[in-house]
Amino acid sequence: MKNIDRRKWLKTVGLSSGFALVGGLEAFAVETPDKVTSDGLIKLSSNENPYGPSKRVRAAITDSYDAACRYPFQALSGLVEMIAEKEGVTKDHIVVTGGSGEGLCAAGLVYGVAGGEIIAADPTFQQILRYGEAHGAYVHRVAVDATFNHDLEAMAKRITTRTRLIYICNPNNPTGTIIEKNQLQDFCASMSEKAVVFSDEAYYDFILEPDYPSMVELVKKGNNVIVSKTFSKVYGMAGLRIGYLVTRPDIASRLKRSVMARTNMLAIAAAKEALKDDEFYKFSLMKNAEGKKLIYGALDDLGLEYIKSHTNFVFFKSGRHIDGLIADMKKENIMIGRPFPPFYNWARISTGKVEEVELFGKAIRKVLG
Repeated sequence: MKNIDRRKWLKTVGLSSGFALVGGLEAFAVETPDKVTSDGLIKLSSNENPYGPSKRVRAAITDSYDAACRYPFQALSGLVEMIAEKEGVTKDHIVVTGGSGEGLCAAGLVYGVAGGEIIAADPTFQQILRYGEAHGAYVHRVAVDATFNHDLEAMAKRITTRTRLIYICNPNNPTGTIIEKNQLQDFCASMSEKAVVFSDEAYYDFILEPDYPSMVELVKKGNNVIVSKTFSKVYGMAGLRIGYLVTRPDIASRLKRSVMARTNMLAIAAAKEALKDDEFYKFSLMKNAEGKKLIYGALDDLGLEYIKSHTNFVFFKSGRHIDGLIADMKKENIMIGRPFPPFYNWARISTGKVEEVELFGKAIRKVLG
């Protein structure tokens, strides 16, 4: 079952309106350890899925131990075939990386080295930008618009003859916004004639809008587009470090030469099983919707402004400097997201387990109430 079909399934149970399924939800439940970080803190700071990996994925990891003495090249080929089928492309379009972050780094290096220019929203996910800067890139950071979304018109105006890469994080981290689908397609298609467009779709699985496109569709048309995806979020495999890029074969070959952090046998086995585990995929999305509803409720009680999220986190206006809020929430054993300049009076909170989100609600009411 492809991801778009999974999202259509979710609409049939009402989650697109923000309501959890009444009855039957626990049919998808998986056993996960009830534990927090080693220092006793509840970690709601890094947009992880604490319900993962699924039981099936854990069994696949265990079953692959005997193969851990082998190099992963042959096993990787099988995963590439599965990903290619899922995305509707041929194998030479796929680059598997040690987490999608490694794919971002490779692109930042390839297109930013020796003074190449990169254009991106501000704030957004920084890994590709900082890695590019470390290797000589100049980054044009373009402020988000009044709706906290990418200002596509302003980004287009920053293009110069030295522009090598345009980075789109959609849904955006930390704001949780998505670009209107027609604007997204038009922008990526037209800008890919002037530079390579990198579409970071780490949170794509959480989008519930019907027929919302992945920019893989432009890759299929031969555009200068790179799409990154990850097993870290909805699949709950952040610690296993595996993701992938989808792009035109000639671009894929170029990027492969700059990939350093490749993946491993256990992660490959986990990813193969994760792609087949529809029950856990659906379960994770339902739990995420439930968690966001609880976060919205706590913020509504406090009269705090927030952005309706298309991800597994919520960006909200706390009205006070983030450094102090982080410290005060830590005293309540809750870890929240880091600073995202220039929005120092805003905070990002991940959904986490439902019981953890409930504790966040109590803590934020105490700290800001």
